[in-house]
Amino acid sequence: MKAVVYEKPFSVAVRDVDDPRIEHPNDVLVRVTSTAICGSDLHMYEGRTAAEPGIVFGHENLGVIEEIGSGVTSLSVGDRVVMPFNVACGFCKNCLAGETGFCLTVNPGFAGGAYGYVAMGPYEGGQAEHLRVPFADFNCLKLPAGEQFETDFVLLADIFPTGYHGCELAQVAPGESVAVYGAGPVGLMAAYSALLRGASQVFVVDRVPERLAKAEEIGAVPIDFTKGDPAEQIRAQTNGEGTDKGVDAVGYQAQAPDDTSHEEPAIVLNALVETVRATGRLGVPGLYVPSDPGGPDEHAKHGQLLVSIGKMFEKGQKMGTGQCNVKRYNRQLRDLIIAGRAKPSFVVSHELPLDQAPQAYEKFDKRIEGYTKVVLHPGHALAA
Repeated sequence: MKAVVYEKPFSVAVRDVDDPRIEHPNDVLVRVTSTAICGSDLHMYEGRTAAEPGIVFGHENLGVIEEIGSGVTSLSVGDRVVMPFNVACGFCKNCLAGETGFCLTVNPGFAGGAYGYVAMGPYEGGQAEHLRVPFADFNCLKLPAGEQFETDFVLLADIFPTGYHGCELAQVAPGESVAVYGAGPVGLMAAYSALLRGASQVFVVDRVPERLAKAEEIGAVPIDFTKGDPAEQIRAQTNGEGTDKGVDAVGYQAQAPDDTSHEEPAIVLNALVETVRATGRLGVPGLYVPSDPGGPDEHAKHGQLLVSIGKMFEKGQKMGTGQCNVKRYNRQLRDLIIAGRAKPSFVVSHELPLDQAPQAYEKFDKRIEGYTKVVLHPGHALAA
């Protein structure tokens, strides 16, 4: 089958690889119809992880079941399904508690597993024509048959639940004000989720005009951090108080406002501390890693950041962190899409055949030509 394969930093290729097969009675094989490129894929693409050449990328996957293992009971050939990026067993201590992003079964020695991601287990990615799904009864979410809502539904694999998770970590409630740092796909989903949850005012901080315009389109207030301190800009619009809640949708690759070639991994966390009012709460779905070989200093290379914990303590703020437990949210978010109450596909900038993945990665990484969220469709011929 054809698949997107990592070659070296800043280089992926579409290659022929071995077809997946049923390895356990609880497996299914899915013919992938949509698979998205994620910002976290860029960490591997840029060579900032221990990813080895040959890894198949892709943890945001949707498709149709073509084969089922003998132990699968709730799924059938022909079912259309979307899979959480978290590979989870469904029966360990964490899964039973709803913490499926930290499954204790699927990746021995590490809490959590994922498709096509370094250190997240032996699960090949779905930027390919086919995908093996383990513990399929638990991991597959059934969708209505056909092609309706295809581009909305594929976002249930990661960014829509992850954005919602940021609001859950911050405990966003109706009538509250929220600051979201980052207007990439997850940040826009966090802002959108805050509005779905009834927030009265949502600020979105970024520097890319197209992203800020998209935030404004959904009813958020855009804040361009190149035009002045974002915390000060937001306080000026909240009677000097700051927001009730804040979401970090940027993570450790945050950049200095006056020098986008220089990273300041803690800058967003510290800005949120300044932005959110006393006793407010911060949600941090943005990715922070235990080690980053490309970090700007020796501490950052080991996942150690200089965070204003003293100011957090002084303000009595609380913070929730961690990757999204997609299973906790994806069923309800699916039903909002079906009911016409949510349409997350507004973040998708490009839909392309699998063949164009190398060009898409390059442009997405450089943030050029409007590339923000790319959905690949395996099986489609290369566009003329």
